[in-house]
Amino acid sequence: MSSIKERRRACEETLLAALRNQLVERDVSAVLLIEDSGRPGVEVLDVAGRTRRIYVHLQFRWFYWGDQSDERVFCLELPTAVARVQQAAQDGWRRGEQGELSFNLGALAEAYRF
Repeated sequence: MSSIKERRRACEETLLAALRNQLVERDVSAVLLIEDSGRPGVEVLDVAGRTRRIYVHLQFRWFYWGDQSDERVFCLELPTAVARVQQAAQDGWRRGEQGELSFNLGALAEAYRF
């Protein structure tokens, strides 16, 4: 792994560990994990017993748990992020598969090409 990738992963893990710790302090079931691919996340149990994995999108500085606009929160304001994740877990995760947040930056750049 390159040093940039190592620093990126360390930053993701630090942010996710802080999120997990704050959620646990609020009695939300949350576990920090590293997927087989090496991707860090926090698995959170909702009121109905469903789980979602929360990830970090560093470029946009988001915690996210799906692909919908209400399934992400700014990660640099930790108390606000913790409260939002806690509320989402109390309300219950959206039914169905967890969406994956992705952006085609090439298509975005092409759309703005003059």
